[in-house]
Amino acid sequence: MSALISGSMAYDTIMVFEDKFQNHILPNQTHILNVSFLVPEMRRNFGGCAGNIAYNLHLLGGDAIPLATIGSDFAPYADWMDAKGVSRAGLREIPGAFTAQAFITTDQDDNQITAFHPGAMNVAHQNQIADYPQTTIGMVSPNGRQGMIEHAAQFAAANIPFIFDPGQGMPMFDGEDLRRFVAQATWLAFNDYEAKLMEERTGQTMSQLAAQVDAVIVTRGSAGSMIYTNGEQLEIPAAPVTQVVDPTGCGDAYRGGLLYGLMHQLDWEVTGRIASLMGAIKVASQGPQNHTFTRDEFARRFASVFGESLPLA
Repeated sequence: MSALISGSMAYDTIMVFEDKFQNHILPNQTHILNVSFLVPEMRRNFGGCAGNIAYNLHLLGGDAIPLATIGSDFAPYADWMDAKGVSRAGLREIPGAFTAQAFITTDQDDNQITAFHPGAMNVAHQNQIADYPQTTIGMVSPNGRQGMIEHAAQFAAANIPFIFDPGQGMPMFDGEDLRRFVAQATWLAFNDYEAKLMEERTGQTMSQLAAQVDAVIVTRGSAGSMIYTNGEQLEIPAAPVTQVVDPTGCGDAYRGGLLYGLMHQLDWEVTGRIASLMGAIKVASQGPQNHTFTRDEFARRFASVFGESLPLA
């Protein structure tokens, strides 16, 4: 089976300001704001939802194809993907454009100032689902607005089951848009905040939404996750973490586990536990794509954490 993951590929440049923003910003002078922050610490991560999800699914042994538009500056990321064995077959370069990227500055109080440049992501709709006939399961994750709309419709038209995961792209859509996605999707995935926003914008509860799809998955951080399916609410425990280093990308790691379980027709209890463990492994590593394991190591940890063997294909 092959998973086609529509979403963003992005660079995340993270800088640390060794002071507090409040010491350098005068509240009554923000209308003439002109400040500069010295940031001795900086790192650049390879990210984007499609890239992160594909990386995690690949770690589990799944066939993952991120579907995204990239810029002319993508070479370092391409080298990384090649070194890790992640497919680049679904990437389309947009000449003259930059790859999507976020510039994040964090101060000593963990306040953040972020600038995001969508770049090539704005024309994600130039990719077509029909160009990947080997696809057996799909995912629509945060991407350019038109790309998300068109890829969902194309998955549905091709009768390819897919997960709709709006993530940080949720603000781009109103209730009518979201209800259309629900009608097209096979599964829905949210974090707890996004789930509340989804309920507010559609006027439907998670249980009501679950009655229209095969399952709704809601992640809740350290509280685990809930899976609404077949009139039931399954509570999936959070896997214990060895250390909390960086939560960035934990949701994408979880979704890589979801796709793996769906691709191998595992039951929801097992699928949810695989996804939960993926998130726990990721949080102990800096950046969204720097954790690694062998499938045997994952199986041993799964058995240790949940007290049952893992059915790996």
